[in-house]
Amino acid sequence: MFDGTPRRIVSMWFPRLASDRALRLCPVEGPFALTGRAENTERIFCLNTHAEAQGLHRGMPFAEARAFCPDLRARPADPAGDARQLEGLRRWSLRYCPWAGREGTDGLVLDITGAAHLAGGEAALIADMRARLTRAGFGVRLGLGDTRGAAWALAHHGTGMAIAPPGQGAAVLAPLPVAALRLDDDTVTALQRLGLRTIGAVAQAARGPLARRFSPDLLARLDQALGRAPEAITPLAEPPHYGVRLTLPEPIGLTSDVMAGLARLLDRLCVRLRAQEAGARTLCLTLRRVDRESREVTLRLASAMRDPARILPLFARGVEEVDAGFGIDQLRLEAVGVEPMPVAQIGPAAEAPDRLDNLVTRIGTRIGLDNILRFQPADSHIPERSFTLIPAAGLAPGDPWPCAPRPRPVQLFPPEPVSVQGPTQGPAPPAAFRWRRMRFATARATGPERIAPEWWVPDPGWRSGLRDYWRVETRQGRRLWLFHTPQMGGWFVQGEFL
Repeated sequence: MFDGTPRRIVSMWFPRLASDRALRLCPVEGPFALTGRAENTERIFCLNTHAEAQGLHRGMPFAEARAFCPDLRARPADPAGDARQLEGLRRWSLRYCPWAGREGTDGLVLDITGAAHLAGGEAALIADMRARLTRAGFGVRLGLGDTRGAAWALAHHGTGMAIAPPGQGAAVLAPLPVAALRLDDDTVTALQRLGLRTIGAVAQAARGPLARRFSPDLLARLDQALGRAPEAITPLAEPPHYGVRLTLPEPIGLTSDVMAGLARLLDRLCVRLRAQEAGARTLCLTLRRVDRESREVTLRLASAMRDPARILPLFARGVEEVDAGFGIDQLRLEAVGVEPMPVAQIGPAAEAPDRLDNLVTRIGTRIGLDNILRFQPADSHIPERSFTLIPAAGLAPGDPWPCAPRPRPVQLFPPEPVSVQGPTQGPAPPAAFRWRRMRFATARATGPERIAPEWWVPDPGWRSGLRDYWRVETRQGRRLWLFHTPQMGGWFVQGEFL
């Protein structure tokens, strides 16, 4: 809440955060850029100083950039990785103050009120920030002022390490361009056409005509930068940490003792999970021996769980295989994979899925969860492509199987040719045929059901073209699924009804 207390705000801007991160992972000499797709065109997303010296800029089409700079080396951008990198920098900046938040996708904002003296003053704090970030390979521009808007303006349009003394923000911001007020491009262009090219010129202009001609954002941004209107800094909350530890006064080595300690850890961990309405999918138990060596036992669950009584027995097999050496003096349990698990009504209907998940988990601890598969319906009318096999663990009940226009056999196998016995009756199934060294006589046939191949999917088995499927009930009791190919002739069996 804005209470009139003088604040001191630092704005960090990383103009080449994405390229700096990529070059730290894989150094490249010379022009380098990251590309991303925008407006149906591959464009430059970020570039280093060598590429900027060649006249390239952000948003430039990549093909045009290669024409200007044949030596340009490029790599696809990774916005998700850049976001993780920025979050890491935010957590690192907490060494200077307790309040730190993000400023867009390439900046941070810090409230260092009352903390600058711990680093020897504001100038020393800013210099230390820049030195550490430069040493780590990041290009950074810093600004410090009484307001968030002033700090942002100094970081983006100042000298790169500008400090506005307390109470002198208006004088320091006056010569900066109007773009430093965080306005949209159309507003900046309109102000420049009116001759208002600096923040000082806008501040001295009459507010009434500005309010009528422009949107309210102009005066709001001006007041925020000059400290006339509040602008809060909301620090990001730290994500919950699902890790517990137990240090033992004396080493242990028996499996029963380890399981007893693990039970205590599970109780504490599940309390945290329940408070956050989350469940563990992957648990890692680290056992530290007295010789400072560690052994890990990883448990993957078929579904999110937070019931200690159900999880504890699943660790038994892994704990028994651990070599305790001269003893274990510390146990650490961490939920490395967590999923939302909101509170649900408990009843008989909810027990069946839990029993199935428990079975999948127990089998998965022996043969691996990835080896337990389930059928999933696929969007295809071709019989052999109407389903896929996917891991059974960690998946909610799939969509219901779509209703086929005609019944489908329970058993499906690759087409097997049949030999027709006697004359055929046009397109209808033969009255007698031989399949798998057995003779059959047709009692009743239902059909045909014509299925056309999917031309956009290359499939050698469907090169012959259309297929006419029939459900054939034989006098011998077998119910077969036969098809006939009009283009090539011949009958085949592809399935059997039970």
